[in-house]
Amino acid sequence: MKSKKITFPLNAWYAAAYDVEVKHELLARTICNQKIVIYRMENGNVAALEDACWHRLLPLSMGRLEGDEVVCGYHGLVYNASGRCTHMPSQETLNPSACVRSYPVAEKHRFIWIWPGDPALADESLIPDLHWNHDPAWAADGRLITVKCDYRLVIDNLMDLTHETFVHGSSIGQQAVAEAPFVATHGERTATVTRWMEDIDAPPFWAGQIKQGLDYVGKVDRWQIIKFEAPCTVVIDVGVAETGTGAIPVGGNQGDASTSNRARGVNGYVLNTITPATDGTCHYFWAFARNYCLTEQRMTHQLREGVAGIFREDEHVLEAQQVAMDEHLDHQFYNLNIDAGSMWARRMIDNMIAKEAPPKSIIPIHAAAHEEAR
Repeated sequence: MKSKKITFPLNAWYAAAYDVEVKHELLARTICNQKIVIYRMENGNVAALEDACWHRLLPLSMGRLEGDEVVCGYHGLVYNASGRCTHMPSQETLNPSACVRSYPVAEKHRFIWIWPGDPALADESLIPDLHWNHDPAWAADGRLITVKCDYRLVIDNLMDLTHETFVHGSSIGQQAVAEAPFVATHGERTATVTRWMEDIDAPPFWAGQIKQGLDYVGKVDRWQIIKFEAPCTVVIDVGVAETGTGAIPVGGNQGDASTSNRARGVNGYVLNTITPATDGTCHYFWAFARNYCLTEQRMTHQLREGVAGIFREDEHVLEAQQVAMDEHLDHQFYNLNIDAGSMWARRMIDNMIAKEAPPKSIIPIHAAAHEEAR
C-alpha cells in the first residue's frame, strides 16, 4: 500500500496557543496530527502531554486537574507534568509502563511553542523571532484562526502579496502591488521578497493609518518586505511614508533596506506563524504590530478587528482553493514569477522533511544480481 506523503517536518517549534489561552485548565489542541493536552501549572510553567490515557485511551482533556497533575475522566489514573502515572485506583503497585508522552514546551513572544519531534533536538534558539509581539516599542494584538486548508497554502498566500489587489481591494489592495517589481532572495532557512512602491495613492487602510499617525494626506511611498523562516513563520514589514522623505532606499528594490528613513511614515509588522493541525487543517496565529500611537488602546482594538476582517477574506479563498484541489488531485500546477518566494519556502520545507526521512535500505549488489538470476 502506498504510504501517505508527509507534508510537514516534526523537528521544529510550532505555536500551539497564545499565552492567554493557556490557563490552569486543560486545553486540547491537535498539532501535526498529534492530539495534545496543554495546561499551565501552579508555578506558571506550561506542560503538554499526549491527549490519550495509557489505560483506555480516553482523551485526558476530558478529565480534570488536581494541582499540577491530570486525572483521567474515565478510571481516575493520575499523570504528572512529565507524563508519568502517579496513581492507579484500587492498587498500590504502578505498572512501570504507565505513562504518556510529554512534549518540550517553550513560552516566547506571547506564544506557547511545542516541539512534536525528537525531544533531544528541541533547541529554544530555533524559535522564530516575533519579538514585536511584546516589545514595548511596538503595540500589537492578534488572533488565532483555524483554517480548513493545508498550512502551505497560507504560506503561499503570504509570500505573494499581489493577491491583495484582487482579494483585499477595499482595504490594503491596489494595482500598484500587482504591478510593482520585486526581488526574491533566500538563505538556508529563510526567503525574502522585497517590494517598494514610489509616489502612489495610499490604499484605504494605509491612508487612514498615516492620517491618524502623522496627520498626513497625500501621495506615499509604500513598502512590503516579506521574510519566511522555515518551516512556517512569515514576518511582513509593511508601511507607508510621505513621498520622497527617504523611506525608499537608493536603488529601490536593489537598495539596502537598512538605509530606509521612515521618520515621516507609519510602520507595521504583520506576524504570522502557521501550525499544521491535520493534513488538511491548520492553526493560523497572526498579530499586527505598529510603532505609532502606542498608548491608544482603542486603535489597537480597531486594528485587530480590521485586520481580522482582511484575513477572513483570505480564509474564504484558501478554503475554497483546498476544496478545488481535493477535487482535482491530478491537476498540474505551473508557477509564475510572483511565486518565487513561495517556491523557495516550499523547497526549504521539503528539505526539512527529507532530513527526517529514515534512510533507505540499500540492497547489496551481489544480492540484487542473485535476485535477477532467479
